[in-house]
Amino acid sequence: MKVQVRYFAALREALGPAEALELPEGARVGALRDALLARGGRHAEVLARGRAVRCALDQAMCDESAILREGAEVAFFPPVTGG
Repeated sequence: MKVQVRYFAALREALGPAEALELPEGARVGALRDALLARGGRHAEVLARGRAVRCALDQAMCDESAILREGAEVAFFPPVTGG
């Protein structure tokens, strides 16, 4: 299945605004992150497991256990603070 991946804030600066990725049916957000990490380079650096990265599935906050579907949009971004 094909999913859209979007990056925000510092992740966008490092990886660009968006990309598409093919994953097996029933894959989870964690598997998507693992596939991106496996690319190495900047992906492995900014999405590393030790780094704080939030994710959203179809514009709703989620954790990495969320199941993806064809055409889903997954966003990755750093935690945000505000005042």
